[in-house]
Amino acid sequence: MTERAEIAVFSDASPRVRIVGVDRPWLWLARGWEDMRRAARVSFAWSLGFVIVGAALIGGLAVFGVYEAILPLAAGFPLVAPILVVGLYAVSRSLERGDPVGFKTPLAAWKRNAGELGLIGLVLGFFMLAWLRIAMLAFAWFFGTAHFTAAEFLTQVVFSGANFAFLLLGTAIGAVLAAIVFAISAVSVPMLLDRDVGVFTAIATSVAAVRANPRPMLLWAVLIALFIGAGLLFALVGLVLTLPLIAHATWHAYRDLVARD
Repeated sequence: MTERAEIAVFSDASPRVRIVGVDRPWLWLARGWEDMRRAARVSFAWSLGFVIVGAALIGGLAVFGVYEAILPLAAGFPLVAPILVVGLYAVSRSLERGDPVGFKTPLAAWKRNAGELGLIGLVLGFFMLAWLRIAMLAFAWFFGTAHFTAAEFLTQVVFSGANFAFLLLGTAIGAVLAAIVFAISAVSVPMLLDRDVGVFTAIATSVAAVRANPRPMLLWAVLIALFIGAGLLFALVGLVLTLPLIAHATWHAYRDLVARD
């Protein structure tokens, strides 16, 4: 692996971030896999809960015929995922410290720095709501007040070449929002769990880590998108495996990128 060097970020009071090799995301995945294997029951149970809730939300939208909201909801999940999996960061933290891990471990995550974790949750929730609003406005712009059956939505909206501009616009806007969220949350949420710091310091450190490591962080963002996207494509069931893997790996990314006190 590439030897790491430390650099200062934004101010002397801020934690320092490390410059890492472009291949480090593969190591984070390997360590995340090991954590998931060691705490399999807790990890899978936690992610299964989100899969069940997600399936219920999508099922409810389908029942009421609001098919135009299903894709934005699924695509927007990664925007809030960093705060939803804070319990899995706590599992990796406990494994690292040699503490026992049980089903109470992820539930206790919010006891540490609860106010700041709640604040960054609100920030990520704002991006999610903004994305849903923009997506619905884009849909209304292209399709007006049209209502589709499930089959019509797939043929006329998703798979129709005539609506390429709509899908391209949605993808572009979603990519911009996702890039912003990735920059501010890449290490900030596990950092807030691990240290008594404020949300602005955590976000500044996260942005600094991304700026200092453009190539490895680009690879990491692509890997996250591929794993989460694969989980969503397999009728959400794949998230039971991919969500905890990425969550545990994110903890190790934070440990690798941010210098310890």
